[in-house]
Amino acid sequence: MLKIAKVFCRGGLQRAYCTDPTRIEKTVNSVSLLGRVGADPQRRGNDEHPVVMFSLATHSNYKYDSGDWMQKTDWHRVVVFKPGLRDAVMSYLKKGQRTMVTGKITYGEITDQEGKQRATTSIIADDVIFLQNQ
Repeated sequence: MLKIAKVFCRGGLQRAYCTDPTRIEKTVNSVSLLGRVGADPQRRGNDEHPVVMFSLATHSNYKYDSGDWMQKTDWHRVVVFKPGLRDAVMSYLKKGQRTMVTGKITYGEITDQEGKQRATTSIIADDVIFLQNQ
Protein backbone atom coordinates (compact mmCIF):
# COMPACT_ATOMS: atom_id res chain seq x y z
CA MET A 1 0.00 0.00 0.00
CA LEU A 2 1.29 3.47 -0.90
CA LYS A 3 1.85 5.65 2.13
CA ILE A 4 1.40 9.40 1.64
CA ALA A 5 2.31 12.07 4.16
CA LYS A 6 0.70 15.48 3.78
CA VAL A 7 2.69 18.50 4.87
CA PHE A 8 1.38 22.05 5.15
CA CYS A 9 3.88 24.66 4.08
CA ARG A 10 4.06 28.42 4.44
CA GLY A 11 1.17 30.30 2.83
CA GLY A 12 -1.24 27.40 3.30
CA LEU A 13 0.31 25.31 0.51
CA GLN A 14 -0.26 21.60 0.84
CA ARG A 15 2.26 19.10 -0.48
CA ALA A 16 2.13 15.33 -0.50
CA TYR A 17 5.21 13.13 -0.20
CA CYS A 18 5.55 9.40 -0.73
CA THR A 19 7.01 7.74 2.38
CA ASP A 20 7.19 4.19 1.05
CA PRO A 21 10.83 3.68 -0.06
CA THR A 22 9.90 0.80 -2.38
CA ARG A 23 7.70 3.17 -4.43
CA ILE A 24 10.11 6.12 -4.83
CA GLU A 25 11.37 6.45 -8.39
CA LYS A 26 13.58 8.88 -10.27
CA THR A 27 11.78 11.80 -11.94
CA VAL A 28 12.93 15.04 -13.56
CA ASN A 29 11.58 18.54 -12.91
CA SER A 30 13.84 20.97 -14.74
CA VAL A 31 13.13 24.41 -16.19
CA SER A 32 15.36 26.84 -18.11
CA LEU A 33 14.05 30.31 -18.95
CA LEU A 34 15.72 33.19 -20.77
CA GLY A 35 13.84 36.46 -20.66
CA ARG A 36 13.49 39.94 -19.20
CA VAL A 37 12.76 40.88 -15.61
CA GLY A 38 9.32 42.49 -15.23
CA ALA A 39 9.96 44.44 -12.01
CA ASP A 40 12.72 44.85 -9.45
CA PRO A 41 12.92 41.80 -7.13
CA GLN A 42 10.98 41.90 -3.86
CA ARG A 43 11.77 40.42 -0.47
CA ARG A 44 8.99 38.28 0.96
CA GLY A 45 8.59 35.76 3.73
CA ASN A 46 9.95 36.40 7.20
CA ASP A 47 13.30 36.32 9.04
CA GLU A 48 13.04 32.58 9.53
CA HIS A 49 11.98 31.78 5.93
CA PRO A 50 13.12 34.62 3.65
CA VAL A 51 12.43 34.52 -0.07
CA VAL A 52 13.07 36.85 -3.01
CA MET A 53 10.58 36.97 -5.87
CA PHE A 54 10.57 38.50 -9.33
CA SER A 55 8.63 38.15 -12.57
CA LEU A 56 10.25 37.06 -15.83
CA ALA A 57 8.78 37.56 -19.31
CA THR A 58 9.42 35.13 -22.15
CA HIS A 59 8.04 35.44 -25.68
CA SER A 60 6.74 33.13 -28.40
CA ASN A 61 6.45 34.42 -31.96
CA TYR A 62 3.73 33.28 -34.36
CA LYS A 63 3.17 34.00 -38.04
CA TYR A 64 -0.38 34.22 -39.38
CA ASP A 65 -1.34 33.00 -42.85
CA SER A 66 -1.55 36.67 -43.84
CA GLY A 67 2.17 37.03 -43.13
CA ASP A 68 1.67 39.16 -40.01
CA TRP A 69 3.73 38.28 -36.96
CA MET A 70 2.30 38.04 -33.45
CA GLN A 71 4.27 37.93 -30.22
CA LYS A 72 2.76 36.24 -27.14
CA THR A 73 4.26 37.05 -23.75
CA ASP A 74 4.25 34.55 -20.88
CA TRP A 75 4.95 35.78 -17.35
CA HIS A 76 6.72 33.51 -14.89
CA ARG A 77 6.87 33.95 -11.12
CA VAL A 78 10.42 33.17 -9.97
CA VAL A 79 11.21 32.52 -6.29
CA VAL A 80 14.71 32.34 -4.82
CA PHE A 81 15.35 30.59 -1.49
CA LYS A 82 19.13 29.96 -1.63
CA PRO A 83 20.79 32.52 0.71
CA GLY A 84 23.73 33.60 -1.50
CA LEU A 85 21.68 33.61 -4.68
CA ARG A 86 18.84 35.44 -2.94
CA ASP A 87 21.21 38.25 -1.88
CA ALA A 88 22.80 38.51 -5.34
CA VAL A 89 19.39 38.74 -7.02
CA MET A 90 18.33 41.53 -4.64
CA SER A 91 21.58 43.43 -5.21
CA TYR A 92 22.10 43.11 -8.95
CA LEU A 93 18.91 42.15 -10.80
CA LYS A 94 16.87 45.08 -12.13
CA LYS A 95 13.66 45.61 -14.10
CA GLY A 96 14.16 45.12 -17.84
CA GLN A 97 17.39 43.15 -17.47
CA ARG A 98 17.88 39.97 -19.49
CA THR A 99 18.47 36.97 -17.29
CA MET A 100 18.58 33.19 -17.47
CA VAL A 101 16.94 31.15 -14.73
CA THR A 102 17.34 27.43 -14.16
CA GLY A 103 15.31 25.60 -11.56
CA LYS A 104 12.15 23.58 -11.09
CA ILE A 105 8.46 24.28 -11.49
CA THR A 106 6.08 23.96 -8.57
CA TYR A 107 2.31 24.27 -8.21
CA GLY A 108 0.30 25.26 -5.18
CA GLU A 109 -2.67 27.18 -3.85
CA ILE A 110 -2.99 30.39 -1.91
CA THR A 111 -5.94 32.00 -0.22
CA ASP A 112 -6.51 35.57 -1.43
CA GLN A 113 -7.73 38.47 0.70
CA GLU A 114 -11.34 37.55 -0.03
CA GLY A 115 -10.85 33.99 1.22
CA LYS A 116 -10.89 32.38 -2.24
CA GLN A 117 -8.45 29.63 -3.20
CA ARG A 118 -6.23 30.45 -6.18
CA ALA A 119 -3.88 28.13 -8.03
CA THR A 120 -0.26 29.30 -8.30
CA THR A 121 2.67 28.29 -10.45
CA SER A 122 6.22 29.24 -9.50
CA ILE A 123 9.74 28.58 -10.68
CA ILE A 124 12.07 27.77 -7.78
CA ALA A 125 15.44 29.09 -8.94
CA ASP A 126 18.56 26.97 -8.56
CA ASP A 127 20.65 29.49 -10.55
CA VAL A 128 20.14 32.97 -11.96
CA ILE A 129 22.57 34.24 -14.59
CA PHE A 130 22.72 38.02 -14.96
CA LEU A 131 23.12 39.16 -18.58
CA GLN A 132 24.25 42.63 -19.60
CA ASN A 133 21.76 45.00 -21.16
CA GLN A 134 22.73 46.39 -24.55
